[in-house]
Amino acid sequence: MILNDDARAVFHSLREGINIIDTEGRIVFGNQAYCNFLNQEVGYDLGVIEGRFLRDLRPNAQLPEVLRAGKPLMHLARQETKDIYFVNMYPIYQQGSLVGGISVVTFLDQAYQAKEELESMELRNKQVLHRISKANGAKYNFRDIVAVSPLSLQTKELAEKIADTDATVLLESESGTGKELYAQAIHNHSPRRKGIFVAINCSNFTQNMLESELFGYVEGAFTGAKKGGKIGLFEAAAGGSLFLDEVSELDLSLQAKLLRALQERKIRPVGSIQELDIDVRIIAACNAKLSDYIQAGKFRKDLYYRLNTFPIQIPPLRERIEDIPTLAYTILDELSRKLRRSITITAEAISTLQAHDWPGNVRELRNVLEFSAYLAPGGIIAPENLPQGISHHDDSPDLTLAERTQAFQKREIRRLLEINGSDLAGKKKTARQLGISLSGLYSKIND
Repeated sequence: MILNDDARAVFHSLREGINIIDTEGRIVFGNQAYCNFLNQEVGYDLGVIEGRFLRDLRPNAQLPEVLRAGKPLMHLARQETKDIYFVNMYPIYQQGSLVGGISVVTFLDQAYQAKEELESMELRNKQVLHRISKANGAKYNFRDIVAVSPLSLQTKELAEKIADTDATVLLESESGTGKELYAQAIHNHSPRRKGIFVAINCSNFTQNMLESELFGYVEGAFTGAKKGGKIGLFEAAAGGSLFLDEVSELDLSLQAKLLRALQERKIRPVGSIQELDIDVRIIAACNAKLSDYIQAGKFRKDLYYRLNTFPIQIPPLRERIEDIPTLAYTILDELSRKLRRSITITAEAISTLQAHDWPGNVRELRNVLEFSAYLAPGGIIAPENLPQGISHHDDSPDLTLAERTQAFQKREIRRLLEINGSDLAGKKKTARQLGISLSGLYSKIND
């Protein structure tokens, strides 16, 4: 076995000691770090070591045994003098035949340096994640939650009490009621408030993508996996809170992994054989009735009981109409700053808002007020400035049945678009909910 000059130069540049022997146990090559190591052990300069038998220089050397076994020997800790070092030893095969062996010696000071570098890198990563969390994560506190009605006050007080614990929380409510607002407030009121808040919507990912996002993966776990792997959100949120929105949409196999994470406080990244300890508080949310999902076989009963330690039912807006004036003024104050002009609302318009049933809840209220703010002359929102379906209906007795049906369809489409959004994704979702095609939706909008 012969090493060319390029290979020798590469090995000499390494801080680890490199020793290569042939099948008879003779040294074929030792880099400078390995020669320095040998000279230090014997106390004098051995000179040229190539061509000499390894065990003549180091009687207890294990590399010849690795050649006999034909298998690597990993992470061997040795201390033959005052120094401690770690050795990995491998047999070398060429075209299926054993031609020699190689040992890689990592010295203790290098191991400590590598450990310190890894710890420093880990600290920097945590600091970056913390800054990202503070900039884009949990911005809201309980003072940001509007609660005027007795039902709202009761819900808010319960959430504040639960926030002081470290227990898992399940937020159950309709879409648009402010579940993430509550989740952020709970985090910021908890003992973990100095930690990271990470949020993910479970319905926005395929099963495989969501598994990788939550649990991470190791290098080579699947085709397209990043070099070095990827940290998962459970690990990224260490010491903080992980908000799982739309948890009802988890695949059953992922539900099993989530249950184990909650019970054992351990996760296994995709493609890994090792488990990682986790330290994270789970705040879950859904707008579906999990009891119905359990009955349909779509959600695990044991996971439900684990998540349901402290359930919080956020009331829909129609059950807390006393909150609407304060919510409206708060939203309009934000819009005034955004638009750089004063936006107000009349008492009659507030009464009109309170008469609406708000299927889209606070999200729909915000969309309605933003829509009206652009149309209100002088920045004063009156009932006539509110969208169709909020202030009045096209149900005049002079309309024919076909015209009334058409007006109803338009109101229903607008209502759903206010909830789902008017972009392409929102229109597709609206068409799917109504059981019509996207082209049919456009046709009814333009009729």
